[in-house]
Amino acid sequence: MNAAPGKAARPNQINPDKLYLSKWTAVVPQNREKHFLVTKLLLDEEENVIGCVLEAVLTNREQRLDWRVLKDRACWQPGWR
Repeated sequence: MNAAPGKAARPNQINPDKLYLSKWTAVVPQNREKHFLVTKLLLDEEENVIGCVLEAVLTNREQRLDWRVLKDRACWQPGWR
């Protein structure tokens, strides 16, 4: 989906409570790692989601990141594409 000129693309809609085991595709793959799965949620002391662990399907490499980063359509697309 391309944004109209002068308008930013809408961010991905994410419910942090449904993030666990969700699938993501990197828009710009690095090291042939394109498809990822959320394998862990990182919670604060009040049980709020503050981050997640993404695991690359191809290499099983894990990376931690703030779950809000997944809202950026320039970096991440929901599902495996």
